[in-house]
Amino acid sequence: MAVGQTAADGILALRANDGRVPNPLPPPFTGETMVGVWRPTTSYQDGPPPSGSPMATPWLGAVPCFALQRGDQFRAEPPPPLTSQRYTADYNEVKALGAHSNSSRTPEQTELAYFYAGNNFILWHRTLRDVAAAHVKNIGDSARLLALANLAIADAVITAWDSKRHYVLWRPITAIQEGDNDENSATAGDPSWQPLLNTPPYPEYISGANSVTGALTGMLALFFGKDEMTFTVTSEYPQAAQKMRTYNRFSDTASDMVDVRIYHGIHFRFGDEAGRDQSRQVAQWVFGHVAGAR
Repeated sequence: MAVGQTAADGILALRANDGRVPNPLPPPFTGETMVGVWRPTTSYQDGPPPSGSPMATPWLGAVPCFALQRGDQFRAEPPPPLTSQRYTADYNEVKALGAHSNSSRTPEQTELAYFYAGNNFILWHRTLRDVAAAHVKNIGDSARLLALANLAIADAVITAWDSKRHYVLWRPITAIQEGDNDENSATAGDPSWQPLLNTPPYPEYISGANSVTGALTGMLALFFGKDEMTFTVTSEYPQAAQKMRTYNRFSDTASDMVDVRIYHGIHFRFGDEAGRDQSRQVAQWVFGHVAGAR
């Protein structure tokens, strides 16, 4: 316990003035009202309270990383142009599957959406501890797994915020309500469209939830040297009828999260996939450079 406390004290001292909470805080960032650019959004559905707020922690992408060299080390490639076929396909997908009313989601898709509608940091840390308890018998190896996973998650969030702040892409709720003004004749607008869940107060690209999920599942696969493992994920979200889901591959949970944020109506598929892919790069870097890399 004394050794652990000493290590913790050293890390806290090392990170004491790392910019996580600047003092003074910078001016609020509210984006712009130009086509394609993020701006505060307000929706009134299930999930977190409606915001209408400026971007949350817009400085986070510039915070020094724990293992990576810098926050833009794995910055995502630019999102597809608003007039591209990819943007059109993903726009129409989230418009149909992510709507609060008159959605084309199946009952199974809606149930999956609610399963992952809560606090994913809590859900994934619980899953991580459960996997470690079930499959890692040595306390030193268990500590190493927890350290690697948390380092990967932390740096994945920093890299996600770097990409969000760099590209400042609008959210589906704004894109769909303004769809008639985006110079794309294949993206019909709907000023009354609302997502299944409230939209978080930060830009779309890339998905932070997929960054966290991809970092954790990627690190688990690297640590165990395989993607195949049977484990259970538990949800505490009130509207989730099914509270436990059993998976046989780490990558299957990452795939589900890509779909889930579309069902929520808060991300385009390209933003979800970019978050997943970027965080896998982060996990690979962390695994190869820290905590007894092998």
